[in-house]
Amino acid sequence: MSSLDRRKFLSRGAIVAAGAAATSLGSLANPVVAAEGATSPEERVRRLGIKLRTPTQPTAPFALAVRVDNMLYLSGHGPRKPDGTSFVEGQVGKVLTVEQAKEAARLTAIDMLSSVRAELGSLDRVVRLVKTTGMVNSGAGFKEHPQVINGFSELMINVFGPKMGKGARSAVGMSGLPFDIAVEIEAIFQVR
Repeated sequence: MSSLDRRKFLSRGAIVAAGAAATSLGSLANPVVAAEGATSPEERVRRLGIKLRTPTQPTAPFALAVRVDNMLYLSGHGPRKPDGTSFVEGQVGKVLTVEQAKEAARLTAIDMLSSVRAELGSLDRVVRLVKTTGMVNSGAGFKEHPQVINGFSELMINVFGPKMGKGARSAVGMSGLPFDIAVEIEAIFQVR
């Protein structure tokens, strides 16, 4: 076996071992597995079965996205339901469970991806997620804000990969959000 063949063999073995370890970790595993083999964010979105839609333009005096040089700033997005007609509403810990709120954060990620694609023409123009600020509609004593915002972060990693999709992040509680939505998330992306 040549030196190059040996390296390929060891590399494949490491990938198989990593996959086995990830499988045994269950929910702690790398969430990119669902889009395995995809080579671009657009292809990963297709493989994950995510349907992006035309973003609803705000009636208030602000923009959904603002590009300055190679940075794209996204306004706060909320958890629009899959039919696009309404939002997931309610305070986490009272009306919604942590799991329901985590799903709301995932829906927010889908809405934000729609805005990114509308602004750039393709998700493949994203260099990386730089910063996420996640706000959770929650009462006093609620402490699981990070677990809720993980719904957003995990989908970003699914779409952009473990390096490009993992940025700096804050997850904070708010005593109320506009229209009583469960979460509001804003983000900054580096783009090309």
